[in-house]
Amino acid sequence: MMSSSSKNEMMMMMSSSSSRHNEKDQLFHILHKIPQGDTPYVKAKHAQLVEKDPEAAIVLFWKAINAGDRVERALKDMAVVMKQLNRTEEAIEAIKSFRGRCPKQAQESLDNVLIDLYKGNLGWAYMQKSNYLTAEVVHRKAQMIDPDANKACSLGICLIKQGRYDDARLVLEEISQRKIPGSEEIRARNRAAELLMEINTFEPPPSDVSDILGLDDDFLNGLQLLTNEWGPARSKRLPIFEEISSFRDQLAC
Repeated sequence: MMSSSSKNEMMMMMSSSSSRHNEKDQLFHILHKIPQGDTPYVKAKHAQLVEKDPEAAIVLFWKAINAGDRVERALKDMAVVMKQLNRTEEAIEAIKSFRGRCPKQAQESLDNVLIDLYKGNLGWAYMQKSNYLTAEVVHRKAQMIDPDANKACSLGICLIKQGRYDDARLVLEEISQRKIPGSEEIRARNRAAELLMEINTFEPPPSDVSDILGLDDDFLNGLQLLTNEWGPARSKRLPIFEEISSFRDQLAC
């Protein structure tokens, strides 16, 4: 049997150990700037700062936004992570789409985040103003300095908007063929595939009847020869000469 003094000592040790654990846990959250709790936002911050898994963090930030869990902070933090992954366009669209869920006093700070994102992606800013030619120039310069599949998709969109489908196809096919850094990601390849399908919907249908029916040239040439051979003989003279000839025959009678 354990004596009462031994029990007390054990209880004190357990209490001390629990206290040290709580202090360590609090220090951990302070150092990493992670709030305590088990909410989607807390999990997102843990994935971002501790696990160093930005993709998982973005998924959890989305869950936090949809759940109404610290929406303003989740939106801003997600934009930062997206920018680090060269997904600036998505960050801009996310803030524009969900800023309505944030309080009025947060709107100015969200504007500042948008300005910073636009500075990081000048080409996208021009695209938002429908200035696709200038956006194309900016994206091409960016690709020369630091080629990237996401920027290539944006360049493809610029070319599509200008009706330059062949040029856009060349750019997007480089992503499908994994010739550009970042094209190994399935997201980039899927986006390129979607844009290529969009290009196909813009291309005009074949105007030639043989293209529509799928008939080859040899078949059409053979059909023409049969028509000429079996059809009624036709005069190759102009109609006016046919009338003169008929009138002349009448005079002769």
